[in-house]
Amino acid sequence: MTTKAKTWITAALFFLVATLLCGVLYTLVCTGIAQLLFPHQANGSIIEVDGVKYGSTVVGQEFSDDDHMWGRPTNANVETFTDDAGNPLMWYGPSNLSPASDEFDQLVAERVEKIRAAHPEKGDRAIPSDLVTCSGSGLDPHISPAAAEYQVDRLAKNTGKSTVEIREIIERCTEQPQFGVLGQARVNVLKVNLMLDGIL
Repeated sequence: MTTKAKTWITAALFFLVATLLCGVLYTLVCTGIAQLLFPHQANGSIIEVDGVKYGSTVVGQEFSDDDHMWGRPTNANVETFTDDAGNPLMWYGPSNLSPASDEFDQLVAERVEKIRAAHPEKGDRAIPSDLVTCSGSGLDPHISPAAAEYQVDRLAKNTGKSTVEIREIIERCTEQPQFGVLGQARVNVLKVNLMLDGIL
């Protein structure tokens, strides 16, 4: 056997072994450990109540009606494709708009107008920036406590709950900085809305 042939055989064997170790065994081990130690997170952190899946706690969803808390604007797009159950498929992504662009200014201005129209009692009070701008990922499931507080009066008016009840729900859905120092306090919008609906 020639040296060239031996080199090709060695390379092919190395490729197969590396693929098996890194592409198959490593993936199976990591998946197995995740399923064993963190099954909820490994399966998408889905909120499921009585067999109904309402969404993931780590992916932002759009709420635009007056009975629910609004989250950060998302870059979600519903495709014409559907899954096996006939549900529309949706994809998320970050925006490439520059904060210095006219298009960005116009988009934010439209969002500000919408927020002010839904919260006339706030007058000219400053709107928390996370209610009119997307996060870097385009799918942040949280808003700041200030953004949640901004919506309390509207939610109380439209849900029949008192402002005290609304604030208690917000408090229960507020996640503190990890280990007390990493990140900031944040409110999970999906959890708030499921509590407003009496599901959680």
